[in-house]
Amino acid sequence: MSVLEVWFDGDCPLCRREIAVMRRLDRRGAIVFTDAASGQGSCPLDRADLLARFHAREDGTMFSGAAAFAAMWRAIPVLRPLGLAARNRIVLAVLERLYRVFLRVRPALVRRLRR
Repeated sequence: MSVLEVWFDGDCPLCRREIAVMRRLDRRGAIVFTDAASGQGSCPLDRADLLARFHAREDGTMFSGAAAFAAMWRAIPVLRPLGLAARNRIVLAVLERLYRVFLRVRPALVRRLRR
């Protein structure tokens, strides 16, 4: 089984909710979830970079954005087909474009969740 670590922004209510769902789906415990905002754990990149985009490391290879989500999906059996589909460069390009749109609206979503 491959080793997968994901870094997320624990100060972001949207991110916390999403990671809570992923933790519930990760019944095999295949993913190590690291809160990059807490300052705990090792940071393979600058902490600001880890907080700006979603990152994952799968078997020593770092992924960012949609590719990081795809790596996480591959580790969760129910989401694995999505993660495998994202190995196709066209599918991954579409997912990355959607992720970049999400990054632009994320601050507004976070503000709404904090109310």
